[in-house]
Amino acid sequence: MTIPQDPQTCIDLHCHSTASDGALSPEELVARASAQGVTHLALTDHDTIAGLSAAKLAASDEGMELINGIELSCVWRSHTIHVVGLDFDERQEAFRAALARQNDNRWQRARLIADKLAKLNVPDLLDRATAFAGGDVPGRPHFASVLVEAEVVPRPAHAFKRYLGTGKPGDVKACWPELAEVVEWIVQAGGIAVLAHPRKYRLTATKLRELVKDFQAVGGQGIEVSVSGQSSGDLGFVAELARRQGLWASQGSDFHFPGAPWCELGRIMKMPDGLEPVWQHFREPVPA
Repeated sequence: MTIPQDPQTCIDLHCHSTASDGALSPEELVARASAQGVTHLALTDHDTIAGLSAAKLAASDEGMELINGIELSCVWRSHTIHVVGLDFDERQEAFRAALARQNDNRWQRARLIADKLAKLNVPDLLDRATAFAGGDVPGRPHFASVLVEAEVVPRPAHAFKRYLGTGKPGDVKACWPELAEVVEWIVQAGGIAVLAHPRKYRLTATKLRELVKDFQAVGGQGIEVSVSGQSSGDLGFVAELARRQGLWASQGSDFHFPGAPWCELGRIMKMPDGLEPVWQHFREPVPA
């Protein structure tokens, strides 16, 4: 079920295009979202806003509201954490400089992945992965696509199982900035910092509460309560955490590619009652 309950308003604040690790171009993504009934969409590519301009033009043609978004990688107590930034001013110079540094980190990681997989003797591995990424920084899914194309593995899942998954040769950790730093980037650009998919980090309930408190202490204001693929138990846990801590509630499909019915644009579990939606705090709030 999509949220909120008004069928005329469908809000999806987390998805990805080929500008990072998604399968669809920004234009294709917007068209699919529109076909799914999404009325308000945030494109939240990993550590880049390269797809925003194209997405905005496409959204205008579709009559859809496009909210500025990004998903930034950072570190908290040695854990890699993702923070979604929403409704920021993408023209802010300090923010753009920070993203340039983050982009350099991602390119360094991509080169290391290519080096680690050199023993597979796949010609032009990095260049081909970059092509799959639409010319932007390739991530592990793009390397997986090259390995399928080169017939090293039959499917992307096999590439992760053998070469790119956790603990495998291509599992290269990036040097991400600290949590406080990326939250500061978003806030200084006039945006709202949202803790992304909090149950995906495999933290204990106690550790997650500590993360949330640290996140709030450095300026974080929102948390993703309803995301695709989570259990009803996780939904209820995060909703209660948001209530107790006074965090604004966000939602999103975290869509990456077609063909995954558990992770489709606009298809999100109903938000529990008693929460304050993050979109009511945008510079142009979405009507209740």
